Amino acid sequence: MKKLNLLILLVVLIALWGILSYNNFVRANKAVDNQWAQVENQYQRRLSLIPNLVNTVKGGSKQELAFAKEVTDARAAFAAASTVDAKASAASNLETSLGRLIAVIEANPAIATVPLYQDLSAELAGTENRIAVERGRYNDNVTQINIAVRTFPSNIIAKTFGFQERTLFKAETGAEKTPEVNF
Repeated sequence: MKKLNLLILLVVLIALWGILSYNNFVRANKAVDNQWAQVENQYQRRLSLIPNLVNTVKGGSKQELAFAKEVTDARAAFAAASTVDAKASAASNLETSLGRLIAVIEANPAIATVPLYQDLSAELAGTENRIAVERGRYNDNVTQINIAVRTFPSNIIAKTFGFQERTLFKAETGAEKTPEVNF
């Protein structure tokens, strides 16, 4: 009789562990999804500022217009992206384009001193900072779930219920380089 009670207790403990582990994976996945939504909120803020920035630049020369078109095209590519990886890649391309456009504008005192441009530039810089913070939080959440997916014994529950590692946000190759602007 003691062996049966011990066996029942062991089965109950294993079942409880499995349920708790499963629920932790569900919570972790939802935390990652929620944090990605926060990243996208900041991307949307940036995308909303870009048309105003481009319209401010339209009074400039052909070079500025070419960079403005590049930013507009990159913005459209981001809007068309449907997966986290595609959006991250498109966001990186957009950042590169914005960097080149801002460098051109700052090199042109006629545009750089326009109050509207100065306000938009400050808003864009603030948005870029917010994006960086949200990406960091996203990567923290992804790291937590990835550790749980790979470590024993939680990896047993992960494999059983199909929980997989999530993709960290990584900057595109070459993103660490300052954009070069040549006329």
